[in-house]
Amino acid sequence: MQMKPIDAIQKRLLEEIADLHSVPSGAYNIRANSELAGRNTTANIDIVSKTDKPGIDIHIKPGTKNESVHIPVVLSASGLKETVYNDFFVGEDCDVVIVAGCGISNCGSQDSEHDGVHRFFVGKNSKVKYVEKHYGEGDGSGKRILNPVTEVYMDEDSSVEMEMVQIKGVSSTVRTTKAELKAGASLVVRERLMTHGDQVAKSQYETFLNGENSSADVVSRSVAREKSYQEFNSRITGNAACKGHTECDAIIMDEARVLAIPQLEANNIDAALVHEAAIGKIAGEQIIKLMTLGLDQEQAEEQIINGFLK
Repeated sequence: MQMKPIDAIQKRLLEEIADLHSVPSGAYNIRANSELAGRNTTANIDIVSKTDKPGIDIHIKPGTKNESVHIPVVLSASGLKETVYNDFFVGEDCDVVIVAGCGISNCGSQDSEHDGVHRFFVGKNSKVKYVEKHYGEGDGSGKRILNPVTEVYMDEDSSVEMEMVQIKGVSSTVRTTKAELKAGASLVVRERLMTHGDQVAKSQYETFLNGENSSADVVSRSVAREKSYQEFNSRITGNAACKGHTECDAIIMDEARVLAIPQLEANNIDAALVHEAAIGKIAGEQIIKLMTLGLDQEQAEEQIINGFLK
């Protein structure tokens, strides 16, 4: 399927959320303003449109290695609201990278919203890296709303690494992630988040370690600026001999507010679960040290924040 023309705004959004400066290699499905803008399949990765609701099914054949799938979404028209359902079926013994994310440019007075529901069914011994980036821009009064739902079902000895990033311009978001792990499965989540103005961001993680020797490491790093509000709620349930760790590390600035709710539930005597939470302002000595190197206070704060969110 050939790529349909996209405008300059949509192209810039694709660069922000998926580092796409041209048509990606490998499999891809690009959605722009609620319509298909381009699709490509490979011998090992098939993408099929759903017939009962908006969205796609991505089928990755067993043994597929060193291949990628890009499924970005961009909205550049004010007032658009959509919910899309994407299912990933990853066969056994795979090693793939999946790049998703959504960018919204809203210069109008109506709210624009994209809600994506992604479900991953990961086969035995497979390895998946999933990158999801959210970005907003535009000087209109309409909001830029993103509510992603991610469900991960992991078979024995599989591993999933998730990079969840939202750094700029999203007015409101509720990020909901659920994972269920069988024996030997391993999940790593790294969330990076920044809010400003009166933005609201809520992250909800629920992880079930159901199999022996399964493990999860769920870590969020965030910066809350101006009058924004953040909420991090992560719950790990250990139903077998397993290891689980969840952590929230937040920098709070100006008049922002942050709520961290790490939770653990052990239903097995050999479930080893740990949680950590830290919220605080930038240390004054860090700023002073950078100012002695020639930076002003604002530049020093930005340098610290950029390093913190890497």
